[in-house]
Amino acid sequence: MTKLFDDLTTGLDEVEAFLAGETSGCKVTLPAEVDVRGIRKRLKMTQARFSDTFGFSRDAVKHWEGGRRNPESSARAFLTVIAKNPTAVIAALHPRLQQQTQKGNH
Repeated sequence: MTKLFDDLTTGLDEVEAFLAGETSGCKVTLPAEVDVRGIRKRLKMTQARFSDTFGFSRDAVKHWEGGRRNPESSARAFLTVIAKNPTAVIAALHPRLQQQTQKGNH
């Protein structure tokens, strides 16, 4: 139990240091593969809408889904964020859409 507690404490210390701007020792581990089709289907989007919404080329999405290409590391990072929080990504990329939605709710 002590080892687990120590590991958790160390992890929290590392998070605090990272948030304070100390990035030494912090490295992002990206997934080797991302299920682009799964993400897109979960969002109930066509390839065209997914591409337009998130700024990917339609050809890239087709190639990723068809297994002909694997997304580069930056695209895998972005796809990972889209998978975790698509609403935040859409709000960041389409601020006018969010403003219109908020106006419609008042």
